[in-house]
Amino acid sequence: MKARARPEPRDQGQAAPLMVVMLLVSTLAVVATVEIGRFLDESARARTAADAAALAGAAAGRTEAAALAAANGGVLLSYTEQETGGDSGALLVTVAVQVGRASQTARAERLVEWTAPPDTAHN
Repeated sequence: MKARARPEPRDQGQAAPLMVVMLLVSTLAVVATVEIGRFLDESARARTAADAAALAGAAAGRTEAAALAAANGGVLLSYTEQETGGDSGALLVTVAVQVGRASQTARAERLVEWTAPPDTAHN
């Protein structure tokens, strides 16, 4: 019967360093996933805040746009109004809103259509 050979010393203890490396890689992957998720959440919230601020700005002006951006957790970075369509009274509002690290822009247009009042004499 042959005696078993003892393992050479260089073959022992390789599992511990491999486990440490795998633990570090796993930890980095989790941290990266969480940070990407936070950024995507902030970006979606910034989009919502920008849309709401643009609509409020088109309806009621800069003060309402800033208030609605703040109500949605954002900060109004810029606000511009541009008249469009000549005499039609159309107004194009462009806003930029920041929520956390994410910023988004949005536009809204207010269009006023003037119509003649109904003829009440023939009713």
